[in-house]
Amino acid sequence: MQSITRLIELMKTLRDPERGCPWDRDQTARSILPHTLEEAYELADAIERGDAPGQCEELGDLLFHVVFYCQIASEARAFEFDDVVERVVEKLHRRHPHVFGDAKIETAAEQSLAWERLKAGERRAKGEGILGDLPGSLPAMRRALKMQERAARAGFDWDRPEPVLEKLEEEIAELREARRAGSDPGMLEDEIGDILFAAVNCARHLGVDPELALRRSNEKFSRRFTRVESELTARGKTPEQSTLEEMEQIWQDAKRDDPP
Repeated sequence: MQSITRLIELMKTLRDPERGCPWDRDQTARSILPHTLEEAYELADAIERGDAPGQCEELGDLLFHVVFYCQIASEARAFEFDDVVERVVEKLHRRHPHVFGDAKIETAAEQSLAWERLKAGERRAKGEGILGDLPGSLPAMRRALKMQERAARAGFDWDRPEPVLEKLEEEIAELREARRAGSDPGMLEDEIGDILFAAVNCARHLGVDPELALRRSNEKFSRRFTRVESELTARGKTPEQSTLEEMEQIWQDAKRDDPP
């Protein structure tokens, strides 16, 4: 506890009206939120790269943000750091009755189901629906996945992947039809949204995390396009100075040398 006390005291000093840092004093919970999200993504990147020192550093940055929010709340007499700790400890005790109580759960799968049942009970107690507590600020792909998972647990789901793939193909056909009909940008946006939502559902049915899949494809595209740029540079060209056919040929070479 001495380490966290040092961090809390450091944060108080940074926010001190007289001897603190002007930038830290000016911040609000809303103003530091984008930085918190950025730190979370930097942690995700370090984890995916297997960078243990990087993970340690990014976790420290995230912990600092937790303390930052708590200090801002403390100044407003809303809550303290200890209140945050007590609340999460109480919740974890409540959601792990097989560890801290008499319930019997043998596998991780059983625990996941029990966890969701407990959360569903908490939502009902608050008068919330199945999707009620999913924040709108979640990344759109993650929110789509969460909504689909919860609807599936309520029985609103296909029982196999084939109808999901058919639905994806149906949505793509609707986009093609909207283009042929000269639909306005709003309609095209709606159709593309339906395709993305169906693609997330397809990934879920196939046991693939869509966020990780897209991140992997992003990295793959980055590697291959960097190869295109490098090859063109060796030829004394930029992408803007070359033809699509020339870039496509390099791309295919890069694809062959960089299998999925």
